[in-house]
Amino acid sequence: MGIVRKQSVINTAITYAGFALGAINTLVLYTRFMSAEYFGLVGVILSTSALLMPLMSFGIPNTLVKFYSGYRERDDLQGFLSMAILLPFLVILPLGIYSFTANAAIGEFLARENEVVRDYVWHIFLAGVFMAYFEVFFAWSKVCLQSTFGTFLKEVFVRAGITALLVLLYMGWIGETQFLIGMVGLYGLRMLLMAFYALRLQPLRLQLSLPGGSGEILQYSALILVGGSVSVILLEIDRFMINQYIEIENVAYYTVAIFIATVIIVPFRALNQIAYPLTASLLHSGDLRGLEQLYKKSSLTLLAVSTLVFLGILLNLEELYRLLPENYRGGFQVVLLIGGVRLFDAFLGINTAILYNSRYYTALLAMGVLLSVLTVLLNIWLIPEMGILGAAVATFLAVTLYNVLKLVFVGWKFGLSPFSWGTLKVLLLAAITYLLFFWFEFPFHPLVNILLKSLLIVLFYGGVAYQLRISEDLNALGRNLFKK
Repeated sequence: MGIVRKQSVINTAITYAGFALGAINTLVLYTRFMSAEYFGLVGVILSTSALLMPLMSFGIPNTLVKFYSGYRERDDLQGFLSMAILLPFLVILPLGIYSFTANAAIGEFLARENEVVRDYVWHIFLAGVFMAYFEVFFAWSKVCLQSTFGTFLKEVFVRAGITALLVLLYMGWIGETQFLIGMVGLYGLRMLLMAFYALRLQPLRLQLSLPGGSGEILQYSALILVGGSVSVILLEIDRFMINQYIEIENVAYYTVAIFIATVIIVPFRALNQIAYPLTASLLHSGDLRGLEQLYKKSSLTLLAVSTLVFLGILLNLEELYRLLPENYRGGFQVVLLIGGVRLFDAFLGINTAILYNSRYYTALLAMGVLLSVLTVLLNIWLIPEMGILGAAVATFLAVTLYNVLKLVFVGWKFGLSPFSWGTLKVLLLAAITYLLFFWFEFPFHPLVNILLKSLLIVLFYGGVAYQLRISEDLNALGRNLFKK
């Protein structure tokens, strides 16, 4: 776990720095410098681009992680890497031609409820292309066990650029239309920087000949294309469908609530940047004992950290909403539902990585496709009835069922489980912490209240977790930080 722990800590620090910028943007600058209509439009553009991204990347990020270890020992590594670079064009070129020829029809579909979306088809397409190739080159660097620069670009770079654009918008130097062009340009620049870094780690000599085993690569990539689309649908379809059924301003209100809840998943995202390729390597070598150890440790560590973050959010949520403009307040139930789902994601640890990198990945895809259909149907039913709460309920039900199926399947096929005595300790500690600090109130400014209560929660929860030795990795990290 040494390399996992080291890069996970760096990635977590970078990711939280990015989320701090995201908090400034989402909770302060967007809500005050941009109209709710255009803030909602930003959410629609990025969510729709994210829905296209797995399709445009042709499953290559996961394919690189799964097959790189095997090709590294063979002479046709460059053929494999060339194939990885060129395959996404099989999807991007037809989609680009279709977007050009059917621009008006696509715009009409997107603008069925909100006219403002009509003129932004190309923004969506280009952002999707930039996101797709960024993920390809990010996976390229991860298989070289170098994930920190990619994490910086993914979590900090664009958010810092958005901060600058919002300031320019506030000063009147650019308009909202120019802001949206600049936002797409940031994603393009991020892709180029990632490509430059990845190609320095593992240079490419472009070859047009197919590598050995290309049939298996194509089959896996096509299936992962479906699987990646499933994962993104479960995460992003809600904002897209809110735009299709109710006023676009609701996308802005929902985005604020979702951002608050998504902070919970930061440690999970940080660890997975390096744990995914290690999981593939353990499966490739048949080291089930090492895989079980990584599974349990990742689950326990992520559950302990993510639970602390969730407690901090729930116990400070009322004060946090007092800092926002009045029309953005509310959404407590959305935060609770989405936060609960994200905590479940964290508890699963490397569960998804195990399935994606094993011979059972087709079962994962089948489960995902069924649950994607369920998600869409639930959104169609619940959004018109319940508004943004309906979108949160649909996501909660679909993702919870998806996670339960993955948990049971890994236990059935591999005999592996993330549960341990440490899991029970974390849950008991969380319950005690919540009951203890639920009654804490301070008579100061909301920001001061949040800082004071958060400090007390961290000291209590962290101190008890350390004394109970819930996670040896977290205890070791705590000792190292204390020494420094």
